[in-house]
This record gives sequence, C-alpha cells and structure tokens, in this order.
Amino acid sequence: MSSGSAALEALRAAARDPRSYIRAWRSTHPGQKVLGVLPMNFPRELAHAAGVLPVIVPDDQEPVTEGRAFLPEFYCGYTRNLADQAATGRLSDYDALFVADHCIQLLGATDVARELDPARPVFLGQLISSLNEPWAVRKTAEMMSELRSEVERLAGVTIEDTALAASIRAFNRDRALLREVFDARRSGDSAFSPVELQDIVAAAQVMDPDEHRELLAAVLRDREATARDERIRVHLSGHLCHAPRRELLEVIEEAGAVVVDDDLWTGRRYLQASVPEAIPPMEAIAQWYADRNVAMPCPTRVQHDVDWDEWLLDSVHRSGAEAVIHLMPKFCEPHMLYYPELRRALDTAGVPQLLVETEHEGIPLETFRTRLEALVERAHRNRPAYA
Repeated sequence: MSSGSAALEALRAAARDPRSYIRAWRSTHPGQKVLGVLPMNFPRELAHAAGVLPVIVPDDQEPVTEGRAFLPEFYCGYTRNLADQAATGRLSDYDALFVADHCIQLLGATDVARELDPARPVFLGQLISSLNEPWAVRKTAEMMSELRSEVERLAGVTIEDTALAASIRAFNRDRALLREVFDARRSGDSAFSPVELQDIVAAAQVMDPDEHRELLAAVLRDREATARDERIRVHLSGHLCHAPRRELLEVIEEAGAVVVDDDLWTGRRYLQASVPEAIPPMEAIAQWYADRNVAMPCPTRVQHDVDWDEWLLDSVHRSGAEAVIHLMPKFCEPHMLYYPELRRALDTAGVPQLLVETEHEGIPLETFRTRLEALVERAHRNRPAYA
C-alpha cells in the first residue's frame, strides 16, 4: 500500500470510527480531556489551545432504538441518533459536551444527554443569531469569552493567547488545504469521489488539525488530478449539520453525474471560513463567527445583506454546475423554511434541481436513482447543441 493510500485509509478510519480514534489519542495524551462538540458554531480552537481534543459528534448511523423514548419522531434523524447515543452509552468517550446553539431540535438532544448523564458537563453557549443587530458584535464577544472560561474549567488550565493563536493557525492551515481540494474539484478535477471527500472532511471534524493536515498532504502527493469529463456537473446543497449517507453519494455518480461543489456540513460549509490571524485571538474567534455566515450563509442565522439563495446561484455559476440536488434531512426546520427561496431562485435562473428528503434510516435508493436519472437527462437537454 502506498503512503497516500495508507493516509487515506487513516482518514477514512477516523471518519467512520471516531471512537477508536479517540481511544488511540487518549493513549498518547494521558490525562487530557476529549470534548464532544455539537455543530455548527463552537470554535474548536478554544479547546485545542487548552490541550483538549475537540471532536464534532457525528451521526454514527446506528439504528435508533432506546433513543426513541426521549425525543419525538418529528425530530430530525441526527438529533434522534444523538439521543440514542446518550441512552446507550455511546457518548461515554467524551468528557463533556458543548454546543454553541444551532437549532431547537439540537438543544432538545443536548437536554437528553444532560438528563441521562448528569455527571458529564454539558454546556450551551447561546450565540446571537441576528447578526445585523447593533449589539451583535459585543454579545458574540461576551459569549466567546464565556466559552473560553468553560473550556478552561473543563481542562483545569488557563488558555494563553499565544496557545490560542497557535491553535488558530493550525486549524487555518488544515482548512486552507481542504479548500485547495474543493477548489480543484470546482475547476474540473474529480480526483476524489464524493464519498472520499466526505470522509476527508468528517475526519477533519474528529482529528487533531496538524495530524489531519499531514495525512491529507500525503494523500494529495499520491493522487493525480483527473481531467474534466462529460458527466453532468451537479452542486449538492443541504445537510447543514451532519453527513448524508454514503450510498446516496455513490448513486449520484452511478447515474451519470459528477459533484463539483456543495454547501454540505461535511463539505465546503465546514471549511469555507478561516479565523483572522492578524488581530488578537479572541477578537478573531468572534470575527470568525460573523464571517462564517458571509462565506457560507446558514438559514439558522439572520443577516439582511447575506442570502443562501444568492450564494448558491453564485456557486453554481463559479463551478459551472448544471443542476442542483437538495439533500434535506426529514424534519430539518431551518432547511424546510428556507427551501422555497432556494427553489424560486434556481427556477428563475433556469437551473434544473431535485429535492431529496433524507432520513437517518435511509431512503429507497432505486427510487432516488430513477429521479436522479431524470434530472441528469433534463440537464443534458439543457446543454447547447454543437454541429
């Protein structure tokens, strides 16, 4: 096995079995804490600077069993899976759970985790969601300071600004290398399949950033770019806080399409914004929170001069995407409420699109394949005819 293949396998293992990665990390970092982070707005740099491993808790794709007793069925699959992880002890690898608010369903899952294991610290940081308000900058800075204090209390250390600046640089370097991969894909390089890219980003959400960057660099040294092909170019949109099932991504390419860009959480949404390095680190962390919604608009934030639909159209134009596939987790209220705006904007621009409602338990793949093939055929008809 080549060094690049071995590195990709290590990334895949961390993405698909984060608990094993956590246990291996503990063996080489005795006495240090592991923090379970719930998406999407917690600055992992704060934990990293304190010597804590911050792991974004994934949907582990296990069937929801005992968790059904704690959340209604109209909660999204990710939050029901989190409740099930709490109910069955699968969150025991984390010394604490922190969340910087995202949506009300995620808060419900957090409450379940707090109730079922009161000995484990669970902290909710209530970040302001209306970013145009005159007090938004001040309130964001106050909450980031509170998050810092909570991390210091968990780790039993004081976070030095020099350590925080170093952590900011480490995460920025990793995000920058990831962006190079995604920008190459947008330009026509399909060296990585959608499943491989998802595993690479999901691994970044679990691993130490320096370790992840070294492995990714090894993968890139061993992976040759591929030429742009004639498949229909599609943009994947949605899945704001957890990964779509891998078999869905596989079917997309089997049906004659190639993914050229996305705004998925296990994709460009995670890596799009970096933390400024030229200003004091706590100011930078607060600025990052505001910048994230400009770099990649989120329907859980309110900002009058930023819209997801405008960003999506710009992205389609930049990548040359010929169709958009919306991957909407069932009962995802933020996406459901914003989807009509997305659909209207794409219809006006004449971009073919397909809405796929996903579920934790999966969807009928052959039905999805049939609908996807129809989308690909429609996009082919939109291509100009050449003599």
